[in-house]
Amino acid sequence: MLQTIRENSQGMIAKVIVGLIAITFALWGVESLVSLANQEPAPAEVNGEEITRPALLQGMEQQRRQLLAQMGENADPAAIDDKLLRQMVLDGLIQRTVLLQSAEEMGMSMPEQVVDQVIVGTPQFQVDGKFDRNQFQAVLRSAGFTPLMYRDLVRKEKLIEQQQAGFMLSEFTTGAEIEQLVALDRQTRDLAYVTLQLDPASIEVDEADLEAAYQSRMDAFMTPEQVAVDYVLLSQADFADPDSVTEADLRAAYDQMLAGYQAQEERSARHILIDINDDRDADAALAKAQELREAIAGGADFAELAREESADLGSAEQGGDLGYNGTGVFVEPFEDALFALSPGEVSEPVRTEFGYHLIKLDDVRETEVPSLAEVEMELRDQVAQDQAEMDYVAALERLADLTFSSSDLQAAAEELSLEIRSTDLFSREGGSDPVSSSQRVVEAAFGDQVLNDQLNSDPIELSNGETVVVHLKDHQEPRQRTLAEVRDQLVAQLQQQQAVDRLAAQAQEWVDRLEQGEALDQIDPDKRWTQVEAADRGAENLPLPVLGKAFALPAPEGDARVYATAELAGGAYAIVALEGVTPGSTDLSDQERQALGSMIANQRGQQLYQQHASTLLEKAEVERN
Repeated sequence: MLQTIRENSQGMIAKVIVGLIAITFALWGVESLVSLANQEPAPAEVNGEEITRPALLQGMEQQRRQLLAQMGENADPAAIDDKLLRQMVLDGLIQRTVLLQSAEEMGMSMPEQVVDQVIVGTPQFQVDGKFDRNQFQAVLRSAGFTPLMYRDLVRKEKLIEQQQAGFMLSEFTTGAEIEQLVALDRQTRDLAYVTLQLDPASIEVDEADLEAAYQSRMDAFMTPEQVAVDYVLLSQADFADPDSVTEADLRAAYDQMLAGYQAQEERSARHILIDINDDRDADAALAKAQELREAIAGGADFAELAREESADLGSAEQGGDLGYNGTGVFVEPFEDALFALSPGEVSEPVRTEFGYHLIKLDDVRETEVPSLAEVEMELRDQVAQDQAEMDYVAALERLADLTFSSSDLQAAAEELSLEIRSTDLFSREGGSDPVSSSQRVVEAAFGDQVLNDQLNSDPIELSNGETVVVHLKDHQEPRQRTLAEVRDQLVAQLQQQQAVDRLAAQAQEWVDRLEQGEALDQIDPDKRWTQVEAADRGAENLPLPVLGKAFALPAPEGDARVYATAELAGGAYAIVALEGVTPGSTDLSDQERQALGSMIANQRGQQLYQQHASTLLEKAEVERN
């Protein structure tokens, strides 16, 4: 066979192929051959312009970092759906590309000097208020940017902002429009309303209606696909045993602590707080503090003045005594003043969020090295935790080996002394216990490895120091629940809906009778109107649906009332009677009028720009891959 290959490689066709390969290497390098074999289409193309795969991946990574930062310390990367993330980022890139194309078509540009000013003025790139190139490069590296990539991003974002500003600044508001808006906004209305309560329990559901409702809603009464899993839980906490820590280990930990120990300065101080309140502004508080300081300088006892004058109830009775404290205890201005004093010295008045303080330093001491006996319990726990971490990592490796090579959890449970536990049935939405509520466990339980192949899962980290391996215990396919199973639920739904329908009809009937001249007590002697005069649009003493309906009704003519119904929360209804409308005052200062006009114009410009962006997206030729 090798001889045949050798003979064929001497032919003319083979030489031509080798020649083409050599030219390709010489002109474009080996990457050209690799790219030919692995070339993927661009994720999307917008009006003939490609959105590259690197741009999409970079956008996804940046968005992922932001989401994890928002999740906080317990962020779980597995909780982020990569498909949804990809779609969201790609949609954003498509929209940005469309807007950039539009801005460039309008002839907009962004000079390099402006880009430089933006970068230099960015606080994240500054040290002590000045641009720092090393800081700039470090921030970009952490975000996955090169300087050229970031400059291009800034240029594009500023182009889009320039176009948006063009739309917003082109709008204006007339004086008549401002007058009309102010009059409407300040308008008040006199009204009355009465509430009709819902009573679902009074509704008797007919069996025929129940059966018909069940037949029409059968899709809503399907059980979800569910699984239950057996699992073993490996916890680092189970390996921690402070009693097993030897004296040698304890002594070694203590010696290590001594090697890194640094004495801290602690200061014993007193203070007098002069607070700022409704009866004393900041200037008065400062004057009072200065008066007390002069009295102390004249021989007055600091502790006695603290008992009489200090607003700090926690220390006043002790003569303002705060005890010994190190750094990081007090707010920054207070701490700075305290650690600048010499023993016996009284500070100038120090302003904090609580008011003005006078601080007297009584004594300074340095913390002493703690003895082994004093820190024994703390060190014992620390050593136990360190040993537990090593034992946990070793057990975790063994757990992975045992569960990979076994068809169930028995071998791992026996060797590692773990209990095989079980979850209740849970759906793809997860369960209620700590194991089945983990998104990683849910994905594993419904994955091919566990569900279809019925193998053990890979080790799944629940939290820092807790890992589980799951195995399928039970699997239930979706099924149709019977009418008997959903009867109570369906009856409650029908009672609610029929009660709402009946109440809506009753409310409309009452409105019709009121419009024909009947009084409310003629319709129902037990009902009374709730009167509200001069209600404005922000009235908090009215249900929102009633307020909204009152301001949506046309103004009544003469002494007549205008009636309408309003649905309240939970299905109750209100009948609203509008009695009068009072126009709002249009008195505005020139400054207020100008600010209001600018606000309206900006809102209109923003709406116009959003419409422009939507139109561009609708007309754009977008191909997704």
